[in-house]
Amino acid sequence: MSNLPAPQMQQPEDDEIDLGQLVTRLWAGKGLIFLSMVLFSMIGVAYVLITPPTYQADSLLQLEEKSGQLALPDALAGLAGETPKSVAEIEIARSRMVLGQAVADLKLDWQAEPRLAPLIGHALQHYALPIPEIGLLEPYARTEERIRLDLLESPPEWVGKEIDVISNGDGGYVATLPDGRQIDGQVGQTLRVAEAKFALKIGELVGKQGRSFIISQRSESSAIASLRDNLNVSEKGRQSGILELRFTDQNPERAQQILGAISGSYLRQNVARSAAEAESSLGFIADQLPEAERAVTEAEAALNQYRQAQQSVDLALEAQSLLTQVTRLESEIEATKLKEDEVSQRYKSNHPVYQVLLNNRAILENRLAELRTEVDALPKTQREIINLTRVLEVAQTVYTQLLNRRQELQVLRASNIGNVRIIDSARTGQNAIAPRKSTILALSLVLGTLFGIGLVLLRHWMRRGVQGVDELEQLSLSVFATVNLAPPSKNMGRKGDLPIHALTHPDDLTTEAFRSLRTSLHFGMLDAKTGSIALTSTAPDAGKSFTAVNLAVVAAQSGQTVCIMDADLRRGHLRQYFGVAKNQPGLSEVISGEATLDDVLVEGPVPGLMFLPSGRYPPNPSELLMRSEFSTVINTLDSWFDLTICDTPPVLAVTDPVIIGRAVGATIGIIRYAETPIAEVIAMRRTLDAAGVRLNGVILNGFDPRRARGQGGYSYGYSYRYDYKSRSDETV
Repeated sequence: MSNLPAPQMQQPEDDEIDLGQLVTRLWAGKGLIFLSMVLFSMIGVAYVLITPPTYQADSLLQLEEKSGQLALPDALAGLAGETPKSVAEIEIARSRMVLGQAVADLKLDWQAEPRLAPLIGHALQHYALPIPEIGLLEPYARTEERIRLDLLESPPEWVGKEIDVISNGDGGYVATLPDGRQIDGQVGQTLRVAEAKFALKIGELVGKQGRSFIISQRSESSAIASLRDNLNVSEKGRQSGILELRFTDQNPERAQQILGAISGSYLRQNVARSAAEAESSLGFIADQLPEAERAVTEAEAALNQYRQAQQSVDLALEAQSLLTQVTRLESEIEATKLKEDEVSQRYKSNHPVYQVLLNNRAILENRLAELRTEVDALPKTQREIINLTRVLEVAQTVYTQLLNRRQELQVLRASNIGNVRIIDSARTGQNAIAPRKSTILALSLVLGTLFGIGLVLLRHWMRRGVQGVDELEQLSLSVFATVNLAPPSKNMGRKGDLPIHALTHPDDLTTEAFRSLRTSLHFGMLDAKTGSIALTSTAPDAGKSFTAVNLAVVAAQSGQTVCIMDADLRRGHLRQYFGVAKNQPGLSEVISGEATLDDVLVEGPVPGLMFLPSGRYPPNPSELLMRSEFSTVINTLDSWFDLTICDTPPVLAVTDPVIIGRAVGATIGIIRYAETPIAEVIAMRRTLDAAGVRLNGVILNGFDPRRARGQGGYSYGYSYRYDYKSRSDETV
């Protein structure tokens, strides 16, 4: 017997994807894809049901120019400030100052809510589900159950800890404090624990007896952080000065209420900030007024005294004009100095506003210096009167401007409304923004489809067994026949007699495949030294016994004399096809010398067919088969029959097939379609080669053409599409 060469796996010629084959494979797995779609759709529906809806409230604010409500003099214009920047205002709206005030106004650091069941809490609270009132589910909230908290005072060490409140159904409750104490309370009455500095007042409690509610006081920073997470402030458009505030919450009324509180807090701080700026300017002017008044008094006294000394000197027209110009310039310079002092409280010297003031002042001073040069050319008496008159008029102008500015700022402070205006007050949309039911359901269908397709492709990629003849031929193995999958018999998997398919379904395609196998073996064994063959497999349930019995029947029907031997001395069950008792003597007794072949051979159901049962299972089947008597049995049967078929155990399980293979003329492997891995086929051949037994060929058993089409495997399409029956079976 010659050894076969090592298997040479052929590489595919290209890696192109056959779209037709892919579509066919997916169509064959349509059931799995549909189940995946249904499963993911159910998950999507469940997610929608158990996820509480989220609502969004929005508000619109306008940032106006911060120029005040009065038309101020040019010399003092701009003292009220510049136009606010949107970025800064957005950060102010999200600041702890604004959000902290909203937390304080609405007591958002108090938490009081029904206890929700894990995972299904929302569905249990919002849908009238038929949930029984059993022990585990009794504490959890149902529909229309609520709690309202009117007062909560907790010591610092209890902040962030839960207080469990159990309703007794008649307006009373039992509160379990964080220190473990249980106290009784009544709705509408204040419950106090003086030594713990704790006070609690529940204004409303709706819930059946045994329902549980959770009360806690959060820290201010935690409450502010929660508001900030749900608050979004953005500018609509670019440099539009329009701010849009959006707040999300599971309760639509609470979302609107909280956003209204945030908008109001932001507006109040803006008004307060503007009033503070006006107050600061008033303080500065109040400090300057006494000095300005003293300067006016001194200037008047000096002018009057000089005139009396000079006995009323009148000024010429040219001198009067110079005096008017000098007085005007000095008044403007003094106003610029006042403005500079006020601006210096808000800006540094390198700020553009500050630099403009300095430049204007320098221009005025240069012009004043030129006029003073002209004044110096006048007579001494006129010069002195001009100077004294100029000082008086400048002092009076500064004093008058300060009085006017004080009055304007007082009016501005009293009527200040800030530079923020609420255009749209807070309002919650009618529809929830999350979860988006249609999107989730559509996404569930898409994911289910993709997951199902992935499973189909993964199943094909990780397939367990041989998918077609081409895979076996790539191993240089001769495939004698492809046997189609036969319908299961009624007694399959049960104790008792088994039907022979070739007799019960003589016109079936599976039976026709055995006839084809008979022909292939006839020509394939012309050069064999004996007419005996051994049928084996890599593992159990490959269909060896089924193949052996049906092959023996169709061979006998062709006129050959056939003996079928149950050479599986461990678990052989060929006797069930021939109605032979389990303990009837057979092969093991012949080898051990306890019986002869004539004594144990059983006639088969068709002429020319004899059956040699396995006999009683011996404790040492391998050693028994290694005796020379087994070879004698094979030779004797070969001389008596045209064909001897030996049904053997699996090669990879026991060594019995190797022993039997050395005694017979040919060894044939049974490969189960889609179940026998290609690696096991290689291992089977290597095991036989190592023992000097040649694997003459294989039979692909249990082939399912429809499954092969779906998985894109090699298939004999004609084997099920065409049926060639005799005319006697047709209707004339």
